Amino acid sequence: MNTLVKNMLLPGKYPDLVSLAILILRLTVGTFMLTHGIGKLFMFFSEDPIIFADPIGLGFTASLILAVFAEFLCSVLIIFGFATRFAAIPLLITMWIAAFIVHAADPFMIKELAFLYSFVYIALILSGSGRFSLDQLLFRK
Repeated sequence: MNTLVKNMLLPGKYPDLVSLAILILRLTVGTFMLTHGIGKLFMFFSEDPIIFADPIGLGFTASLILAVFAEFLCSVLIIFGFATRFAAIPLLITMWIAAFIVHAADPFMIKELAFLYSFVYIALILSGSGRFSLDQLLFRK
């Protein structure tokens, strides 16, 4: 495993209070985004044809798969603190697509939530998962 990947999997070395703050942030943002992902996941089990936005031209189904991957699976990974930095990347990209492409013509008030999520994911990419995480159990030095 190369050094960059190893460093991306490390939870970071923080005092317990900072790790607790990161845990609260992970649990909150992960749970909130998970509610969006669950709704999209259930679209696969509906008898209705898949009708989903195709903001970057990949097709409705591929766009839905990528959104479910980010909003459902990556949110679960963030909640548990497993590969947190890696899990935050698809979510950050999803939020940028929402803000800059899907809602490009909308007023800032509509884009605001996507930007807010974006900055949380940037913070998690920079900080890692903290001490109270699976990353700590599995990848600590």
